[in-house]
Amino acid sequence: MAFFKTHQQRITRMRKLKNSELARLSLDEFKATKKTPLIVILDNIRSLNNVGSVFRTADAFRIEHIYLCGITASPPHKDIQKTALGSTESVDWSHAEDTVGVVQDLKAKGIKVWAVEQAEKATFLQHFKPKIDTTYAVVFGHEVKGVSQNVVSICDGVLEIPQFGTKHSLNISVSCGIVLWQLFSKLNQH
Repeated sequence: MAFFKTHQQRITRMRKLKNSELARLSLDEFKATKKTPLIVILDNIRSLNNVGSVFRTADAFRIEHIYLCGITASPPHKDIQKTALGSTESVDWSHAEDTVGVVQDLKAKGIKVWAVEQAEKATFLQHFKPKIDTTYAVVFGHEVKGVSQNVVSICDGVLEIPQFGTKHSLNISVSCGIVLWQLFSKLNQH
């Protein structure tokens, strides 16, 4: 009985915050604030819901830019908006036909580009140590085929999310959330 009372007391001390208590930035404040030195590249993502989810995650971690490449759909689209919840307005984005060209352009600007994939010589995400004064771009690939080999081949490295089950496959929006949170945390330690 004592456990139950303690558990009940703990529950009553926790209260969900109201939306008005969340200190959300306005769109103008978000646009003006310093961004995390991270860029997302979507390489031929077919699911519009996944695209919308990536926008929402990018908003949460103040990502600099999203490149929508190849067949990846662009806003405005109702299926993107359904999961993006307006974040297509806050996060800067652009569309490009060729992922390789985007990667080459970013690398020419000194940005380090890493594919998120399972590959030889990949670095497990938890072991990756980003340099604080460097901007990184992370490439997420097609839901079935992953990041195309021609893109993997020109990246500076490959990040792998370790997996221990039978599938060794995560939804792209889940992968994006894991990777962006890890990189955001590591870049904001100091």
